[in-house]
Amino acid sequence: MTRLLIIEDNPELVANLYAFFEPLGYVLDDARDGLTGLRMATQNVYDAVLLDLMLPRLDGMTLCRRLREEFQNPVPVLMLTARDPVEDRVEGFALGADDYLVKPFSLKELDARIKALVRRAQGRQVQGTLVWEDLRVETRAPQASRQGRPLALTPTTHKLLLSLVRAAPDVVKKQELEYLLWGDQPPESGALRTHVHDLRQQLDKNFTSPLIETVHGVGWRLNKPPRPAEE
Repeated sequence: MTRLLIIEDNPELVANLYAFFEPLGYVLDDARDGLTGLRMATQNVYDAVLLDLMLPRLDGMTLCRRLREEFQNPVPVLMLTARDPVEDRVEGFALGADDYLVKPFSLKELDARIKALVRRAQGRQVQGTLVWEDLRVETRAPQASRQGRPLALTPTTHKLLLSLVRAAPDVVKKQELEYLLWGDQPPESGALRTHVHDLRQQLDKNFTSPLIETVHGVGWRLNKPPRPAEE
């Protein structure tokens, strides 16, 4: 089962994509503007993203750059555009796009390209696992372990941990984590700290060296555990 995110503001094209791909067994989500698309791409796990370049609220190029640089998200991205200048394709690939199709395109060709992207991505990831020091985190399920001991994660703490691992050792800002969990409508101010506390209970409580560090007034990051002193 392939899970696909469509970020496209043309409702007719989106309807055509649903009509073609759902009978093939794809599971589809869609966003009609760039900010919503970025939130969905970082909140959920997808096998590939179809990304239009000309989007309201956040254009496709900027979305792709933020997805790669800010969120360190490696999901395969196939850009869709009505334009075909070489400069656009070069810029898209430089920002982290994996493939490029010019509208109008054949849906059968799009299907073949998506399958190829997913196969290549599966070859790049080792069982979909991210590693930071003695921590291992599964990207496709809320599972993780530290020093070989399994951690009990909720879907929310799993999202937080993935974001921290992908950025490590850099700081992930409080606003970025709120956007990751709730988009443009975060709840009351203590909700995020409660989830970070829950994550700490799993990640740090029963270990000698804590991984999560609070950067006051900014956000959180993952530390490197201290190395044993050499004799």
